[in-house]
Amino acid sequence: MREVIIIGSGPAGYTAAIYAARAALNPLMIASSVEPGGELMKTTDVENYPGFPNGLMGPDLMASFQEQAERFGTEILFEDVTEVDLTGDIKIVKTGNGETYEAKTVILSTGAAYRELGVPREQELSGHGVSWCATCDGFFFREKVIAVVGGGDSAMEEANFLTKFASKVYVIHRRDSLKASEIMQKRSFDNEKIEFIWNSAITELKGSPKLDGVVLEDTVTGEKRDLAIEGLFVAIGSDPRVSLIENQVEISKERFIKVDGRTSKTSLPGVFAAGDVIDPIYRQAITAAGSGCVAALDAEHYLSSK
Repeated sequence: MREVIIIGSGPAGYTAAIYAARAALNPLMIASSVEPGGELMKTTDVENYPGFPNGLMGPDLMASFQEQAERFGTEILFEDVTEVDLTGDIKIVKTGNGETYEAKTVILSTGAAYRELGVPREQELSGHGVSWCATCDGFFFREKVIAVVGGGDSAMEEANFLTKFASKVYVIHRRDSLKASEIMQKRSFDNEKIEFIWNSAITELKGSPKLDGVVLEDTVTGEKRDLAIEGLFVAIGSDPRVSLIENQVEISKERFIKVDGRTSKTSLPGVFAAGDVIDPIYRQAITAAGSGCVAALDAEHYLSSK
């Protein structure tokens, strides 16, 4: 019987593990066999994480998180969780290798995956001109011509933010109108650095080893044309990884795990959540790490009360 099992890794899971281990809770982290470390494993340069003034690679940051968690006694399994039952006092977690684990508490840090365009070479050019996070990578595109794909509030926020760095920002949208709120639309239309490309979808990414352009297809006429850009920011939404638990804990209408206020408490006693799986707004490594700390402290207080 474990005191706490952490499902998922990334900044939230590893921070929860560090705090839980230091509290002598002997945490077991099931970190995934496919994507341990979360979305930062796809990020080349991280320059906004406090304590690293010269920046570092995303995988290197996650390796440091992992080393610190293990230093305090966290047991890490690189397996995939296939089934859970979190409704009882004893939480049951099953993995793909056929093992079953029991715990008094569970911390969910399964993260959220940015939606991809689904075009060839998208992953190959990730970190080499293609990004899913303007606040993470916008700094690297000073005085460059770039584009944002999307039509919602997130896309407009990213486009406006990127005008602080880029010389020009195209917004590529597959329809002739935006889903964004009126205030975000007005802000974007009024920004002289932003130009809209309507009824267009990206069918090809060009350039090697870095992005230098895309091929656009008109969604009405089917006509194709080239667009020269050095950066592409994909802002078509993200999907929280909740498939394991969506029928057990309460989920928001945006499909993120609901927590109680600033705590990590879910709708089930003894079940806590942290990181991008609860956060539709900020989605930063530092905020995920902070919520991982909260989850570990909440779990410790819960166990103490029992």
